[in-house]
Amino acid sequence: MELQFYGATERVTGSCHVVRCAGKTILLDCGLIQGLAAEEALNREPFPFDPRDIDAVVLSHGHIDHSGRLPLLCRQGFSGPVFTQHATRDLALILLQDAARLEEYDVLRENRERRKRGEEPLEPLYTNEDVVEVINRMQTLPYDVRQEILPGIELRFQDAGHILGSAITELWLTENSETRKLVYSGDLGQYDSPVLNDPSSVSEADAVLVESTYGDRLHRERAETLREIGEIISSAARGGGNIIIPAFAIGRSQELLYLFGKYGDAWGLDEWQIYLDSPMAIEASRIYWDYPELYDSEARLMRDRLLEMPRPDNLHFTRRAEESKKINDIEQGAIIIAGSGMCNGGRILYHLKRHVERPESHVMITGYQAEGTLGRRLVEGNEAVEIHGRMYRVAAAVHTVGGLSAHGDQHDLLRWANGFDTRPAMYVVHGEDAPKRALAALLAESCGVRAEVPAPGEKVDLLVSRKG
Repeated sequence: MELQFYGATERVTGSCHVVRCAGKTILLDCGLIQGLAAEEALNREPFPFDPRDIDAVVLSHGHIDHSGRLPLLCRQGFSGPVFTQHATRDLALILLQDAARLEEYDVLRENRERRKRGEEPLEPLYTNEDVVEVINRMQTLPYDVRQEILPGIELRFQDAGHILGSAITELWLTENSETRKLVYSGDLGQYDSPVLNDPSSVSEADAVLVESTYGDRLHRERAETLREIGEIISSAARGGGNIIIPAFAIGRSQELLYLFGKYGDAWGLDEWQIYLDSPMAIEASRIYWDYPELYDSEARLMRDRLLEMPRPDNLHFTRRAEESKKINDIEQGAIIIAGSGMCNGGRILYHLKRHVERPESHVMITGYQAEGTLGRRLVEGNEAVEIHGRMYRVAAAVHTVGGLSAHGDQHDLLRWANGFDTRPAMYVVHGEDAPKRALAALLAESCGVRAEVPAPGEKVDLLVSRKG
């Protein structure tokens, strides 16, 4: 009975861990590696295991850094079920289809350059047909239901509060009459954030994998975050510019629409035109509205009263590329929400090309920016950035609104970890080096547990992992 760590050990993205029990092998997530070109090239490396040996996958949520290599896994021989929460299946379809489309586009562009150099062409990592294969393999479970998924292996999902359908995974593993409980946090949301419920508490475990994205820092208080957004909007209105918001299509875009609907009067949004310029975010918003049972009490009451989630009257959904291009003719008074959230592709790049050199415009960063991404360079205050092969001077005001993150901060992670009545061994993953080590030290101190930062490929014997 063992746990082996692979993805999201040396970096934040690419979550992937293996559990072996009673002759069966389970994969916890199978995510895409994102960031620098050299890191993304690792997605083409062989898996560190034979996909044909995997009996089942447990998917914590739909974000690409957790789900993005599932189609490749199937393409290379995996033929088992993928267990996930109901809403995650719906969101994974649009996320993975978008990833396949972008992959095919990037390979087409790369192959034009390779032909010029006389090099062999690349094949896409996967295609839409591979995505359909993955979705057809998904078996969904609601929260709070414990079910045997393989002989000797039982599974239960709890709400992680990160995005719609995100799950904390509880696994009961039995081998030779010995049972151990493994808990995988997936990605944990903030407490008291809008729309979704708080992360569920789990009281018992023998071993825990916990994420550490913000393991060494605190988010701004919610009230301060709301005040900051209001100030950005007021400043942009006075300066006569636009507000450009890179936003993840799943989670962040829906939260922004909710906040704009709720605080529109206070923020003077009637003077603006708001554009959700992302076909994927538009489709994801439809899925969000279809799952009111997963909202927190305030959002559920609002939806029941309005028959939909609150949204501004001056909100425009721009699905077609022609509509997106027309937005860039607007000189002022536009709030543009577009993907990708880390500015490493998608329509946001065209809006940044148009506005990043305009001192009257504002760029509002609302989520985590991985090392090597354009969003990270903007956050770090680079005076110039490269977009589509050309350098652009950064004259727009860049604001980092950390309080909107879908990831819990250090206090949130410690609060969740302190919910265990037992003293499980804790393994810190899904973070850059400094946050992982900072969180591990605090977990050992505040929870009185053995907390480790595992290396890629490291194995843990779950029968002896808990030493209390």
